[in-house]
Amino acid sequence: MDLPFDGAISTFFRETCPKAIRKAIEQDDGNDILTKSYPYREEMKKKDYEATMEGLQRQLVRMQADIKATGKRVVVLFEGRDAAGKGGTIAVMRENLNPRVANVVALPAPSDREKGQWYFQRYIDWLPAAGEMALFDRSWYNRGVVEKVFGFCTEAQREKFFDQLPHFEDMLVSEGITLVKLWLEVGQAEQLKRFLDREQDPLKQWKLSSIDIEGLAKWDDYTAAIDETLDRSHRKKTPWTVILSDDKKRARIAAIQTVLQAVDFKGRDLALIGTPDGKICGGPELRTGKA
Repeated sequence: MDLPFDGAISTFFRETCPKAIRKAIEQDDGNDILTKSYPYREEMKKKDYEATMEGLQRQLVRMQADIKATGKRVVVLFEGRDAAGKGGTIAVMRENLNPRVANVVALPAPSDREKGQWYFQRYIDWLPAAGEMALFDRSWYNRGVVEKVFGFCTEAQREKFFDQLPHFEDMLVSEGITLVKLWLEVGQAEQLKRFLDREQDPLKQWKLSSIDIEGLAKWDDYTAAIDETLDRSHRKKTPWTVILSDDKKRARIAAIQTVLQAVDFKGRDLALIGTPDGKICGGPELRTGKA
């Protein structure tokens, strides 16, 4: 079987990745949590996950009905490291929702014309109208992280982004939009394991990009850019919720709970929704182990 990018991920695993990361993946029996600092050693049991998710899905449907009926507007940003589970979490969150109400926004790289626009301009067209919810699979925070790591923007452009960012997000909130910012974080070994799985699976190879390949050796650069971005954009009015996503099941539950708690809707059952697991869900300090 031909591997995408000439098997660059497998080559990185064999020849370049840190020995500790390679060892953790080689010793994995398929059920282990590879990140030592992760608070659980095993993934959530499927039956427990499904039992919890059933109630959350019903609450999501109630939330959708209320958003449509009342004209509420909701924006959820899904950000995080590559392979942290953004796409899968979005898919689970909207699997029972009307796509006319819950829109997924996954913009490609900007065109030459868009590069000449105000940075936030191309995102504005995708903001929700009354009775809609927009789920951004990556967002304007590309400038804070990916563009920094790969040199796609100048330092002056990035500083302007951070200068304008609070005003832009404050305008969304003052306009009545509920803004939820989720950051999904995954450990280095788990990330590489997921990349290796994608490389070998013909049904998932499309998820890989040249950015993923080039980013394999830039873990520390990503870490520095993420630290700075979250530090400069985590504000009381527009906070980040960080979710440790080495266990996809726990991460998906925490993400949905966070959104359901953020939106006030008819039929909301806070007891059923529950409180996100504080061991894996919290503020930016959770990423750095300083919680």
